[in-house]
Amino acid sequence: MSDRSTEEDQTAIRQRRARGEFVRGVSGFRHAIGDPEFPAEPGRYHLFVALNCPWCHRVTLARSVLGLQDSITMDVAFPNRTGDDDPEGPNLWEFAPDRIASLTGAVLPECTAETGTGKALRLARQIYRAEGSDEQSVPILYDKIAGRIVNNESAEIIRMLDAQAEPLGSNIATEDRLRLFPEVEALRQDIRKLNDLIYTTINNEAYKAGFSSDQKVYEAAFDAYFATFEKLEEHLSDGRPFLTGDRFTEADLRLFPTLYRHDPVYYVRMKLNGARVLDYPHLWRWLCRVYALPGVAEAGSLVHCRQGYFGRSWNQVVPRGPIRPMSYPEAYLHAELAVK
Repeated sequence: MSDRSTEEDQTAIRQRRARGEFVRGVSGFRHAIGDPEFPAEPGRYHLFVALNCPWCHRVTLARSVLGLQDSITMDVAFPNRTGDDDPEGPNLWEFAPDRIASLTGAVLPECTAETGTGKALRLARQIYRAEGSDEQSVPILYDKIAGRIVNNESAEIIRMLDAQAEPLGSNIATEDRLRLFPEVEALRQDIRKLNDLIYTTINNEAYKAGFSSDQKVYEAAFDAYFATFEKLEEHLSDGRPFLTGDRFTEADLRLFPTLYRHDPVYYVRMKLNGARVLDYPHLWRWLCRVYALPGVAEAGSLVHCRQGYFGRSWNQVVPRGPIRPMSYPEAYLHAELAVK
């Protein structure tokens, strides 16, 4: 597959991690729908996701806005991974629809058993093991007919779903369906530049701030993250509705999962308490505009996000807020809340 995703530099990865820097690894399965062994067919493909994971959120957004909910099936893992008492070990994604969420005191209705392989596996790790891999991440794009993993890099999955939406069985007419990566080279160049900026200083930088244990690494990530907030606020100040102009594209889709999480989760959990999205009027209105698009709201869950990020803390207590000016995600229905 051409035009591969931006990835984090893997140089001296062990030493950097030992110093306390969060360094994201590289996904190992990089096939594409449309390759000879993976033809684009309705009903053939399956997704394994976790709704709290922002990389999975990219994929669920693409599936939803492209009208692929009926033709690409999906299993949802519980937002908290396994604990130290699990026989397979801790920190593993688990398909466990009967697990109780500490936030709600009940099961989460979106969580499912594993159905994609036909083997009722419990862990994402077991899907990889069947192919001799020791990876354990989600999302996973899976071919149900071949019984193989196609791809586990979210940036490439959303690109192929966009390119193959029609033969995959989209329920949206071609003339009405969004194109996330339109075949206009100037626009593609703009999208690529925005993607690089957003991945490096927003998507991944949130994790560097939240999960690095070195103060200097954290502060550099914090500064870069909010510097890009300022850049994007200025970028949107000319009145454009979306990042590249009048149309929603892949760049908007890739920014949305992080900003969707920022006020109710990342502000506290990732120590990104410099400001809220609500404090940036143009960014806030953009966020509300994207949230209002058909298919976007149902592609994510702040219940899963709050449970996943806070429920894995030492005491598993999930903060109740924010409550001012109103609770989230209801606030995303109110573009007028933006600070003037």
